[in-house]
Amino acid sequence: MLVFSPSTTTRLRAWPLMLLLSSLLLACATPPPVRQVPVFTAPTRPVASAPAAPASAVAPPAPAPAPATTYPIPSSAPAIATLPPGAPYGAAVAARFPDPPVVYQTPAFQPGRNTFTSNAELQSLMRGLVRDGGLAGTTVRLLSLGRSQAGVPIEALLFTRSPDIEAAALVRSGKPTVLLVGQQHGDEPAGSEALVVVMQELARGRLEPLLDRIHVVVLPRANPDGAVNGSRVSASGIDINRDHLLLRTPEAQAIAQLAREYRPAVVGDLHEYTVVGRYLEKFGTVQRFDALVQYAMTPNLPEFVTKASEEWFRQPLLTSLKAEGLSSEWYYTTSTNAADKKISMGGIQPDTGRNVNGLKNAVSFLVETRGVGLGRLHLARRVHTQVTAATSLLRSTAERAADLAKLRAFVEQEVSAQACQGETVLEGAATTSEYALVMLDPQTGADKTLTVTWDSALQLRPVKVRPRPCGYWLSADQADAVRRLRGLGVSVQQLDELGEMRGEIYRETGREQGVRADVRGSIADAGSVVKVQVQTVPALLDVPAGSYYVPLDQPLANLVIAALEPDTQNSFVTHGIVSSVDVQARVMARPSVKSRPVP
Repeated sequence: MLVFSPSTTTRLRAWPLMLLLSSLLLACATPPPVRQVPVFTAPTRPVASAPAAPASAVAPPAPAPAPATTYPIPSSAPAIATLPPGAPYGAAVAARFPDPPVVYQTPAFQPGRNTFTSNAELQSLMRGLVRDGGLAGTTVRLLSLGRSQAGVPIEALLFTRSPDIEAAALVRSGKPTVLLVGQQHGDEPAGSEALVVVMQELARGRLEPLLDRIHVVVLPRANPDGAVNGSRVSASGIDINRDHLLLRTPEAQAIAQLAREYRPAVVGDLHEYTVVGRYLEKFGTVQRFDALVQYAMTPNLPEFVTKASEEWFRQPLLTSLKAEGLSSEWYYTTSTNAADKKISMGGIQPDTGRNVNGLKNAVSFLVETRGVGLGRLHLARRVHTQVTAATSLLRSTAERAADLAKLRAFVEQEVSAQACQGETVLEGAATTSEYALVMLDPQTGADKTLTVTWDSALQLRPVKVRPRPCGYWLSADQADAVRRLRGLGVSVQQLDELGEMRGEIYRETGREQGVRADVRGSIADAGSVVKVQVQTVPALLDVPAGSYYVPLDQPLANLVIAALEPDTQNSFVTHGIVSSVDVQARVMARPSVKSRPVP
């Protein structure tokens, strides 16, 4: 069950939410209605102790990383006779990854096929699944989300058994929605191929009964241009999975539209990771895990979302993978600098789909299979891994449907209630320790355990904090920033009259040209950014009619902070969306100026 600490329950006694809290605790103690989720107690992997985080740490303590599942090599491991020319390793490594005992009926697996499902094939397949379920059956609706930078339609499918299939009605229904996204990076095809299978199974297969408890939206290919080009990035060179706060690309805008309209309780983002490349160069090893998994880990994430992600979703997911003979580990990566031997869990910046959807109070998962650089090698196993993971997320959502509705309501009220009080974290940092990481010997294919320097995102250290304001003021000429905030689902008010607000202005103390970076290195982008340093100064603000107020007493408050505090690498000021620190301010007392919602 979810564990509510004494400090948390004490803090909540002042709120009229104790009945909800009690019902959450009761729900957590009640066996799930569909099947009993296996209890998984993870043994502790030996890890060097790290300094304890201060009480204001931005993420709650999480369970120790589960040890990798190690499968012994058979004494007479079969050689893989059909390794393609130019395969990145030999038969001994390939023998560790036999095909699963399942055959998927998708275009990519047609006999003699040496390519992946094309955009045209995917569009045709999706249209073939569309149907009207009437009052009791399954409805499958095609959702048109615009076009990619090269003009390819970006499309998703909605699966539901609700008689009213409009987005607002589905949100009101009380059933949680799951959003599954594939192939944000065009050179990572297994997620898209797996979602073809999932869509087929939701329409007329073994997953369709889950629609009695949940709604599902599937965007199988978020980067159709990258899929054609075999490229990680969009046609304009932007990494779509680093664009979920800024919304510069139509592809990221399409994903934001789905999140804004359908308000998913659970999001699954399916990717693939590099198998050889810099790992062979740095460590003389080959990557060995079928799946790397991580949920949202970023400053200001609600702690109960983290607890639900771990206990209600990640643990059953690991159990599902293990039952299929598939190995798993926390998601991790390393920089492109050959001299840097550090291994890091996935980034903690509020720019990826995983973290931005977490700040939208969703249980948000990244699932990566071993695939980048492999072409079609082990494709059946890679797709099977993604199908297994996506199926687990769907089943866990169905089993926890009622709990998730209560959790979402609780978290949204708690986030809204934090306005004007306490502190907020602008920047956080991972905790550095040592970690025993299992890889593969490139010659023998045997497990090879390395002790590596490991940046853990399980517990974040606050680096920069400020008092949490009541909201933010933006001048009337910042309509572009308001448009992007609205695209994220943020509520914004426009002032109807001249008034005053008590707040803080930003005074710029320095600036420098720079680039955005994460744990892999520089982020693919259209250009450099301007990083500013500021100090805040108390002020009485004269706010004219037509200017904007962005309140923090709303569920997406933590996303607003990520966008509007100017001195971070992802802020709207850093990227020129807000023109300067002079056209925005922190509002430190609830304003009484007459205003109206921005549509």
